[in-house]
Amino acid sequence: MTHRRILYFVLFAATQLLQAFLFNNLTLSVWFNPLIYVAFVALLPLETPHGLVLLGGLAAGFAADWFMGGAGINTIATVFAAFVRPFLLALLFEKENIREGGIPSSERLGRWGFLRYLAVFVLLHHFVFFALEALSWARFGQTLLRVAVSGTAAVALTWLAARLFTSKLTVRV
Repeated sequence: MTHRRILYFVLFAATQLLQAFLFNNLTLSVWFNPLIYVAFVALLPLETPHGLVLLGGLAAGFAADWFMGGAGINTIATVFAAFVRPFLLALLFEKENIREGGIPSSERLGRWGFLRYLAVFVLLHHFVFFALEALSWARFGQTLLRVAVSGTAAVALTWLAARLFTSKLTVRV
């Protein structure tokens, strides 16, 4: 196994374990439920084939459902986020930045570009997750509030994970 693959395996395991044993057990508020396991999919290399991104999303979502007893909600939300990832990258960045590959990071995409990418990616994932969890339009405002609070925390935690993770890898700039 290459150094990069080992580090991605460590990232997968770390995000899943942190989600299962720390963030799922925090009872600060009903509004605060950051789903940080999605960081694994967000930080996959830009040149990763779409099929592998979808498989990574499936694995991350399935593992989160297994730990959380989520009945497929995590899997659906994560596969959706993995599916829209290439379109999101194409929408937010020039084709040359994506075609050259590399690891999504503030060094590669610029501080604000990377933050914008993480925010949109994580908020899309959280919106699908919390909408499926609510299964009702009656409390749409509450669902949006949960997305905003939990999503903001997850974006901050994903940013921190990205900083720690990319410091271990050579980032093509």
